[in-house]
Order: sequence, then C-alpha cells, then structure tokens
Amino acid sequence: MKKQLKAIALGVGVALAAPVFAQEELNFDAYREMLADGNPAELYEMEGEELWRTARGPKNATLEQCDLGLGAGVVAGAAAQLPRFFKDTGKVQDLESRLMHCMETLQGIPSEEIVKGRFLQGERGKVAALVAYVVTQSKGEKIAVDLSHPKMKEMYELGEKAFYYRTGAMDFSCASCHSQDDKRIRATQLPNITKPEGAAAGWSSWPAYRVSNSQFWTMQHRLWDCFRQQRTAEPIFASDVTIALSVFMAGKGNGAQAQWPGVKR
Repeated sequence: MKKQLKAIALGVGVALAAPVFAQEELNFDAYREMLADGNPAELYEMEGEELWRTARGPKNATLEQCDLGLGAGVVAGAAAQLPRFFKDTGKVQDLESRLMHCMETLQGIPSEEIVKGRFLQGERGKVAALVAYVVTQSKGEKIAVDLSHPKMKEMYELGEKAFYYRTGAMDFSCASCHSQDDKRIRATQLPNITKPEGAAAGWSSWPAYRVSNSQFWTMQHRLWDCFRQQRTAEPIFASDVTIALSVFMAGKGNGAQAQWPGVKR
C-alpha cells in the first residue's frame, strides 16, 4: 500500500509542477495558489492513520493509547500544543520525539532504530506518516504552546541561541535566511522568524509535501536540511537543538492558525 501511495503522490507532484515550469516567466503567487489546490500529503495521512491503529512491533500493540499531551489516544488538537513538557519522560518533546517514545514504550520498537535510520525509510519513514495523520487533526486550530514550565523556557532560550548561531563553512545561521522581510529562494518565500507572524508562517506550514521531490517532510527533516545547507554538522534526529528550535518557532508563533500539513515547491 505504501508504495502505491508514494507512486500516486509522485504522479500528482509532477502534474502540479509541470505547467509552471513550462512558463517563460514564473508567476510565484499563481504557482503557490496552484500548489495549494489539492495536497498529496493526504496520502501520507491515510497511511499514518492505518499505522496508528495497526498492532505492530515486538509487543504487537497499536498506538491508540499514545499520550500526545491531551490524554491517552487523544489526537484532535494535540499537535497545536506541541512541543511541550511531559512529566512521564521529564523532557520537552516535539511530535516526532513523542511518537518515537510511544513506539518504544507501547510497541517495543527501539528508538535507536529510528534515530540511526534515514528520512523516508524504515521506521523513520513510518514516523513521518504518523506525523501527517496527527497534524491533520489540528488543521485550523490555534497554535497554543505552553511556555510556562522552566524546561520549556530553557528550550526556548536554547532555540533562540541556535537560531542566531553562525557555523559551518559558509558562516551561516538560521537568521541568515530568516531574519528579513520579503526574501525568497526561487519560488519559496522565506518567513522572517524574528517576527511573530513570520514564526507562525514558518511553524504552521511544516510538515509539508514537497512537490519538487514528491516527498513528505516533517519539521525534523526540514531542520536537518537547513543545517545541511549551512554546510555544518547535521543534527541527530530528535536532538535537543532541533526540539529547541521548534519550541522557539512555535512559541513565537503562538495564537496563529495551523495550516498543517503544508505543500511546498
């Protein structure tokens, strides 16, 4: 089923993109409107819902008792309040790290297998599908990340420092691309994350389906690729720095309406 879904998504992606690339002069607004008309991420959402309800792993259990912060099994609205501090782990977790925790504790699937895996493959690929399912249940909800816990405050501060930290061969930081208004790379608008409206635009539109490579990218995947493009050390999956950056963006974008899942060039 997964291969069939991805094949369909690939076809849809090509169909969406082809008319635009044929134009001599690209109309970016029209292009973005066209992308928004039908999102292939729905196919990943379907896969994720099936994975949520299917007994898997050494414990042969489903994820239907996974607590994403609103109680065991509650999915509706959960993504809009993540990242958050979880008492049972004593950690601040984003959606992906929390799903990884549930997969290990409920199903017996080792977190190490996901951390050491590759994006879009194996159990990490299944996490992406689960993300698509969960975030869709918060589409239209207001982002409401609670920053009151001391550990959330610590992570917000760490995320802010990481955002401005220059590193790598090109001496880039996140702020190099995301601290000015009206900037873009090709057809991609670069939100100014130093402002609440920019942070909201960046946070609330990822995870997203990427038409250019016919793939569904989670926020962890997006952040990893940002580090890669800075030509610096790539972060470990679900590491503190990636979660901290998520806390920084989500906290700064509080109150905005979530558009998950997005669709990008």
